[in-house]
Amino acid sequence: MDFSFLSGIFASPWDILRNIIDIAIIAYVFYRLLAVIKGSRAEQLLKGLVILLIFSAISSILRLEMVTWLLEKTWIVFAITLPIVFQPELRRLLEQLGQGRFFASSGRHGPAADDMETVIREICDAAAVLSRNRVGALLVLTRHNDIEEYLDSGVKLDAQVSSRLLINIFVPNTPLHDGAVLISQGRIDRAAVFLPLSDNPLLDKELGTRHRAGIGISEVSDAIAVIVSEETGAISTAANGKLNRYLDAAALKEWLNREMIFKSRESSSGYLLRRWTGDGNPASETQEHRP
Repeated sequence: MDFSFLSGIFASPWDILRNIIDIAIIAYVFYRLLAVIKGSRAEQLLKGLVILLIFSAISSILRLEMVTWLLEKTWIVFAITLPIVFQPELRRLLEQLGQGRFFASSGRHGPAADDMETVIREICDAAAVLSRNRVGALLVLTRHNDIEEYLDSGVKLDAQVSSRLLINIFVPNTPLHDGAVLISQGRIDRAAVFLPLSDNPLLDKELGTRHRAGIGISEVSDAIAVIVSEETGAISTAANGKLNRYLDAAALKEWLNREMIFKSRESSSGYLLRRWTGDGNPASETQEHRP
């Protein structure tokens, strides 16, 4: 009688310890990989791949020949396109490995509601002064999604949000006035950031680069933008690809409180659902708010 199966039950303590270490390392690596893509567009793509994997398993079990054939062809296409789609995340992963930050804790926590109210107040004060003096400005506030792939052009600041600092940054002919200011985790992360421009054909043709950049970053992420027009001094906001124009300081404060304090508690999946149910469709008509 063959009793070889008992060798797996009565394994040596060293074999058990080695298996535990092996499983722990693999689990931690997967955890860090998920942390790298969390909050980015790749997170939603990964969910789509998981759904396709489930469909593939179901079609194999039920022996659905046509569905299985179609999914097999789809996986071939994905095998070619995935390295292109995940290029920003792969680059960030290699950078973190090279800098030794891959195994470090992300420690990413959003600011408390009271701190965010202070940030919003400083932003509104700065926007009011910039609007009154007709100084162009573009501020981007991040929420769930990571937009690091668009930040290579920016200058790292990591400063406290202050209306005086924001005003000074956008003074014409200063080194950092051209581009956007990125506010992340309740702090000024970067300045002079160049963002992707919206190519929405329904936008007003009179909108300049600053407005199209604010709308563009809101189309590719759940970040929101505050724009001050250099020509008219009008304050506008952009979220989910939609532009709200002609706000005053009070309306801006109310809008930021709604977007950053109340809506920020919603999950990224809720954000994606809103995008596809029409509430945040980038192709939707530009909205205007007039006092």
